[in-house]
Amino acid sequence: MLKSYFKTAWRHIIRSKGYSLLNILGLATGMAVALLIGLWVYNQYSYDKFLPDYQQLYRVQRNFNSNGDTLTFPTTSLKLADVLRNQVPEIEYVAESDWMGSHGLMVENKKFYMKGAQVGGDFLKMFQYPLLQGNANTVLKDTYSIVLTQSTSKALFGNENTIGKMVRFDNKNDLKVTGILEDLPANSSFQFNFLVPFSYYEQTEAWVKQARTENFGWNDFQQFVQLKPGTSYAQVAHKIKDIEKTEQENTNAMNSEVILQPLQNWHLYSKYENGKETGGFIIYVRMFSIIGALVLVIACINFINLTTARSEKRAKEVGVRKAIGSERKDLIFQFLTESFLLTFIAFLFAIVIVQLALSPFNTLTGTRIRIPFSSPVFWTVMTGSVLITTLIAGSRPAFHLSSFNPVKVLKGNLQVGKAASLPRKILVVIQFSCSIALIISTMVIYRQIQYAKDRPTGYNIDRLLMTDLNSDLVHQYTAIKNELIQKGIAESVTAASSLATGIGWHSDIGNWPGKKAGETVEMGTIQIAEDYFKTLGISMKSGRDFSSHADTANVIFNETAIKRLRLEQPIDQTITWQDHPYRIVGVVKDALMLSPFEPAEPTMFLYHPSYENFLLYRLSPDINTQEAIIKLTDVFNKYNPAFPYTYQFADQSYAAKFDLEVLIGKLAGIFAGLAIFISCLGLSGLAAYIAEQRTKEIGIRKVLGASVSQVWLLLSKDFLVLVIISCFVASPVALYFLQDWLHKYSYRITIGPGVFIVAAVMALIITLLTISFQAIKAAIANPVKSLRTE
Repeated sequence: MLKSYFKTAWRHIIRSKGYSLLNILGLATGMAVALLIGLWVYNQYSYDKFLPDYQQLYRVQRNFNSNGDTLTFPTTSLKLADVLRNQVPEIEYVAESDWMGSHGLMVENKKFYMKGAQVGGDFLKMFQYPLLQGNANTVLKDTYSIVLTQSTSKALFGNENTIGKMVRFDNKNDLKVTGILEDLPANSSFQFNFLVPFSYYEQTEAWVKQARTENFGWNDFQQFVQLKPGTSYAQVAHKIKDIEKTEQENTNAMNSEVILQPLQNWHLYSKYENGKETGGFIIYVRMFSIIGALVLVIACINFINLTTARSEKRAKEVGVRKAIGSERKDLIFQFLTESFLLTFIAFLFAIVIVQLALSPFNTLTGTRIRIPFSSPVFWTVMTGSVLITTLIAGSRPAFHLSSFNPVKVLKGNLQVGKAASLPRKILVVIQFSCSIALIISTMVIYRQIQYAKDRPTGYNIDRLLMTDLNSDLVHQYTAIKNELIQKGIAESVTAASSLATGIGWHSDIGNWPGKKAGETVEMGTIQIAEDYFKTLGISMKSGRDFSSHADTANVIFNETAIKRLRLEQPIDQTITWQDHPYRIVGVVKDALMLSPFEPAEPTMFLYHPSYENFLLYRLSPDINTQEAIIKLTDVFNKYNPAFPYTYQFADQSYAAKFDLEVLIGKLAGIFAGLAIFISCLGLSGLAAYIAEQRTKEIGIRKVLGASVSQVWLLLSKDFLVLVIISCFVASPVALYFLQDWLHKYSYRITIGPGVFIVAAVMALIITLLTISFQAIKAAIANPVKSLRTE
């Protein structure tokens, strides 16, 4: 019997090639989109879950009460690390770390500048990345040791056995290779080329060693903890919450609460409000999960509409089957078998489509997704998905067709009528409502991105370059600056503790005029050399710039910082920072150094030319960029021979702040286009079917004098009405969700009626183009041929 069902189903598919092709193409596209999004969503949820005991791993964070606003920071003090290690027995391991910047690695004539970290001795016991060589218990024990990833080892030593070999680190010390890590997977929150013991950091940097013995206010480091097996965060939360408040004289500590964030939440939940996880990338993961489901539903609607619309074609088949004894359940099973066969064929095409699309999709999203063909779980999920899609797409046609009365059918009295077409029209409205909502979303996302891009930055990022400063470059800073200017390569050079497009450090203002009891203010802190504001093109609002080493006891604030401190006449006022008095000598206009979607960060600038992390220099207008890079390479190789010359353009760094929104916009646009494509496939099939059903009517109308345009309008108007209804349904729904999305941006657009009008016009044009082919084809047909049987 089952074989008979499949034979009959296959014959029907072959007999209706055109409609079968539309069904398969629509379903295959919808399933491909759903599968691609599903693989991407799975990848996002899989971050760090390949690590053993990931459920017990946490990052130590602090909630800081800033005048009633709770700010959450991922950095804490070394003193806190020691306190957690010694006073909380539920914690098994604690690892200190510092992830700032890149470092120079040199072996003979091979020089690289790579990202790495200084980590505590328990780090690899906690984060059990596969060690190809070495032991996690001992690789970070020796102060002058280094652990390399496999690709870094190969870059430095080729295929040699690297254990025990020496690597020159930052041109300061030789470190012995004690371990080789397997390259980190793409779904790891940590991405690094090497690890150095934190004890080396303390040994070579006096300020780090000092930070170990300082108070809880020196919050410059990231700490990680692993709870003992069977211990939950709830069991330790109350113990660590107020652990810093033993320092009653420390305002920062008294306003801080210690919290833990689970490792499994790092990637998806990066946004905090009032000290609680409120979202992050999880918003987009959920959004695209919904889009994937909607696109698949749109494809299923195509199947339902095309099958039920052609019900009259199969009415006599149903009547005959029932007359010779077939029960309704047999017919339902027959039609579901046809649905399954079409869905299965569509699934095979979907696998091919996804396989072909993965490479460009991975390039676009920066992922390394692949179809896990060898995974039993994958095939189990796919089997379930095919069966569910079969039921969604095939259940209504199966129950609808099997319900026909055999007597009426065989007498030719079956009337489909308006009542039968109403569900089909409702499904078309749902289908196009989803597609139009996606079009509206895409346009709003692009408008929001462009709105932020057009926002004045407050400084000039054009032809501004940034280079990491190492100890060799710091010593040669003045010579490099002079040579770059004298040779006409750069028009201005400076140095700072942060990139021009970022703020690497936040700190507390201890005291200021008008401070209220218990009030705290934490703001961005940038230590700079001379010509900083000149090089970046930041304008002074009042007061003066730093001019000499006598300014080391002075400070400059931006406008937002002055408002935060409520200083009406700030010039010559005195504030206290790190227990030292500083005189305000200037106020600069705000510059967008962090998010272009948020207000400017309150920032203080200190003149500290010996504390520099980055060299900032603006190219001379008289030299082209390519020539400048060649000359810059020569200059830096002259003064910094142990390191390769590396640089980044400030405009590219600033543009990278839009990467997430641009990616979301592109993906939304692609999936909106595919949703429209699938909808149009169904619309084209329905238009062809209706034109076929009304062939004789059209012939009579033409004989009576109807023009081509009148026939075209006759066949098109019903579809246009449905699309107009879809526009009215989609607009408020899209508006509701988009306003909620925009709310997370402080600097955002307002959604006016224009975007809905444009989306509606686009939908109508696409609809007309889709159905016009079938309508015009029917309108220009020879009426003699359609009426000859009469």
